[in-house]
Amino acid sequence: MPFTAIPTALPDVLILEPKVFGDERGFFFESFNDRDFRAVTGLDVSFVQDNHSRSQRGVLRGLHYQIQHPQGKLVRVSTGSVFDVVVDMRRSSPNFGKWVGVELSADNKRQLWVPPGYAHGFTVTSDMAEFLYKTTDYWHPEFECSLLWSDPTVGVDWPLQGEPKLAAKDAAGKLFAEAAAFA
Repeated sequence: MPFTAIPTALPDVLILEPKVFGDERGFFFESFNDRDFRAVTGLDVSFVQDNHSRSQRGVLRGLHYQIQHPQGKLVRVSTGSVFDVVVDMRRSSPNFGKWVGVELSADNKRQLWVPPGYAHGFTVTSDMAEFLYKTTDYWHPEFECSLLWSDPTVGVDWPLQGEPKLAAKDAAGKLFAEAAAFA
């Protein structure tokens, strides 16, 4: 298989570690192969959209999710590094409100599977990072929710130096107690 799936503290969230072929010329790896993704993860999902963002050190994006048209995301970093965070937003889950954080970087080439029902965000830990991700549903801005990145109930331990650089929608995110949640 071109990659292995590594479980996290949130059972549905998986780290995908690719098999990298390298020599003095550089490296090669398959960043996505539908057949192998399904075989290794056991997931039956289809991706409909690819996104690419570039951000500077200290930028924090998230924590985003869509209650209607929920998105699964397969995320990775092609340049630089980020601390990627996932929060379980499913009331029926024994892990409701729990989070996991993973370093994703161009060096480690890891990807993270973020299932529907989870809030997702990241902060850039290198001078600059390029962040790529596939989604299982389209972006619907009218249904997008933002969980406040600094919510004390969730208590994400972000590796920040000072205050993060935020978009207005992220600065105005809802506290966990007030945020929309999945059933």
